[in-house]
Amino acid sequence: MKKAVVCPNGPKAAGPYSVGMQAGNFLYVSGQIPMTPEGELVIGDVQEQTRQVMENIKAIVEAAGYTMADIVKANVYATSIADFPKINEIYARYFDKEPPARAFVEVSALALGVPVEIEAIAYKE
Repeated sequence: MKKAVVCPNGPKAAGPYSVGMQAGNFLYVSGQIPMTPEGELVIGDVQEQTRQVMENIKAIVEAAGYTMADIVKANVYATSIADFPKINEIYARYFDKEPPARAFVEVSALALGVPVEIEAIAYKE
């Protein structure tokens, strides 16, 4: 049985999708951009934007009863591969033990012109 995640203190979907979808023991977190729960884009450097993205993911994961340690896979999309070390520095702060498997892909553009988007999959028994 699939169940959409309700995240009252987190980001709202900016289109026709759920911010997270639970299917069995898996939680699929939709790609998050640097948008606050109030719907404002974070303006600034890519590290501040990445922090907002990770806070969004954390809020969604926790609203569904998971933790960041339950994330088993993440995909990072960035408009510049040159931002790899800056994004990694912030991303790493959210995984203090075993970081999840991950892909990091440079793309030509992202929604609303943001420089970074991250999606995640969590699992727990």
